[in-house]
Amino acid sequence: MRRFDDQTVLVTGGTGGQGASHVRAFDAEGANVVIGARDAERGAALADELGARACAIPLDVTDESSWSSALQAAENAFGGLNVLVNNAGVQNPPALLEDTDEATWSRILGTNLTGTFLGIRAAVPALRRAGGGAIVNIGSTMGLGGTALYAPYVAGKWAVRGLTRTAALELGRDRIRVNAIHPGVIATSFIREPAAGATAAIADSYSPEPFASRDSANRPT
Repeated sequence: MRRFDDQTVLVTGGTGGQGASHVRAFDAEGANVVIGARDAERGAALADELGARACAIPLDVTDESSWSSALQAAENAFGGLNVLVNNAGVQNPPALLEDTDEATWSRILGTNLTGTFLGIRAAVPALRRAGGGAIVNIGSTMGLGGTALYAPYVAGKWAVRGLTRTAALELGRDRIRVNAIHPGVIATSFIREPAAGATAAIADSYSPEPFASRDSANRPT
């Protein structure tokens, strides 16, 4: 028996580098996988690749009504929800704090922090109906220490840590575990391609080659 047989997992940002790897890993362990994605075409392609135990749903994590529709679609497709992976995230273009505009600040925190908050809040009723489950918030090592030029991203990931701990305390009585993991550098398009508004990728500042983790497109080690 595989670890996630007969369980349903929703992964946000499910077509990106880390997200698609999460989706494939849960599928390999027997889960019904719901791929939450803003890019409907890529989501559908990944679901078709995996087969009958996968489906793609449009999901904008910053939009409360989008979350409601996504959770309803997940329950309709597979009868319930057991795990939520809050993976969707965006990076700010590198800039000194004094040169970071409010629109950039709001956009990054809107996805990385508020999107996580909305996901937890939306998933709790479904997880309770299932008798419990798990929420996994994807943080970052940038949420463990300061990083110059990335204030919005760092602030959001630090806040996700506190949000995770509070949710864990509140939801434990419902048999809902809430944890955050904080990956280091992973060689995905997230660091190989410039963030919105940037002209250079994070990887231009340093090589990801010394780091162990790679996405599925780059043959995980």
